[in-house]
Amino acid sequence: MTASVHHTTQETVEPSRSRSALVAGSVGNFIEWYEFGVYGYFATIIAANFFTPEGGGDVEALIKTYASFALAFFFRPVGAALFGRLGDRIGRRPTLVLVILLMTGATTLIGLLPTYATLGAAAPWLLTLLRVVQGLSAGGEFGGAVSIMTEFAPPGKRGLYGAWQSFTVALGLLGGAGAAALLTVALTQADLESWGWRLPFLSTLPMGLAALWLRLRMEETPAFSRTKGETVQAPTRADRPDRTGRQEQLDRAHGTKGPAEGPGAAPRPGEVARAIALGAGRLMGWSAAGYTFLVVLPSYLQSTLNASFRQALLATVLANLGFALAIIPAGVLSDRIGRRPVMTAGAALVAVLAFPLLNLLQDPAAPTTAKGAAVLAAGAVVGLMAGPGPAMLAEMFPTRVRCTGLGLSYALSNAVFSGCAGLIITETIKRTGDADIPAYYVAVTCAISVAALLTLRGDDHRRSLRD
Repeated sequence: MTASVHHTTQETVEPSRSRSALVAGSVGNFIEWYEFGVYGYFATIIAANFFTPEGGGDVEALIKTYASFALAFFFRPVGAALFGRLGDRIGRRPTLVLVILLMTGATTLIGLLPTYATLGAAAPWLLTLLRVVQGLSAGGEFGGAVSIMTEFAPPGKRGLYGAWQSFTVALGLLGGAGAAALLTVALTQADLESWGWRLPFLSTLPMGLAALWLRLRMEETPAFSRTKGETVQAPTRADRPDRTGRQEQLDRAHGTKGPAEGPGAAPRPGEVARAIALGAGRLMGWSAAGYTFLVVLPSYLQSTLNASFRQALLATVLANLGFALAIIPAGVLSDRIGRRPVMTAGAALVAVLAFPLLNLLQDPAAPTTAKGAAVLAAGAVVGLMAGPGPAMLAEMFPTRVRCTGLGLSYALSNAVFSGCAGLIITETIKRTGDADIPAYYVAVTCAISVAALLTLRGDDHRRSLRD
């Protein structure tokens, strides 16, 4: 099937505009995931400060902390629907300006929030409220940022441009881990637990202001401007390309048939919903494995394997380093050979290696270097899914519903399989005593993702984005 079947118009954008859009789109992702990483890395300290009234247990407090963590993720789909709709109606640029303001404000306030000892029972509720605001803004961030990056991408480089979204996620998580590690070295444990944990949250204020400045200077994407400038009626039957019923079924199965028959035609809600569900399934393994290996790992190592805080952070830094190193090459490779083989390989490798990796970490006799190499490799295979993932999602939806569609696919997958990862793993280990729960979790979700990813077309990376 040719690109004309999808009613696209390929437009070449000046390199300077493409680079500016890439930077403006990436910076918000960095801040968002820096904060989410910091929250995960300091989960045990936050639990002690906000969720441990007198008589409460440490495990119970940690579970409540992860419940607050998960709640923010469940508001991501709401944010994706709300801000995605705005992005598809009024533009990517104003929407991204709004979400960075919300994220920066909420994160800064967390750094100023009084603890349970000072404020009493209101403290955890206020923390949870701020997490909800973060969830709403994060839900709008992904759809707008990926739309900006992929719609400005030069021909043949959507995988590379989209990979920067995932790469800045890795940089944000690494930045959060680095900040946490630096504080553990510079401060005593008492100072860290008393006030030091606030510093990474407060540092988002200057970063957010810089991101705001970049986004205010950003231009609207040519694809969005073009669709808003069109006044085209839905094509008649005679105008539509010759398509067999079998071909339409294949398009729907692959998630590449646009939810509209032609330019100007109203998207069909049923087809958009099916594409969103399929997109979430394709991301399931990335969401579950990413958060299990990159964010939940520190608390798991401490609470289940009795590792020190510094050892847990070092393991997480290595996992995130492997993740970061693999993302851009994976995005570039997907521009050459397609999204399907790269992402499927990543999901399959996680499913196969989950138990050997965890058993190695659990073995007290295993060399430290072997454990470090294992977590580095675990992060790298997750990067195989994360690199091509944004471009894959952008190619599933036409411009008129791209912000909403890809944002909801990502937000739903993350709400269920990322936001709940810490809560599910911690609670299940508590109830069963089985230290292999993380391996079961990522192996099953990645196996399901493999099945969903196999429905991708092999040539989607060569097609133009649909209007």
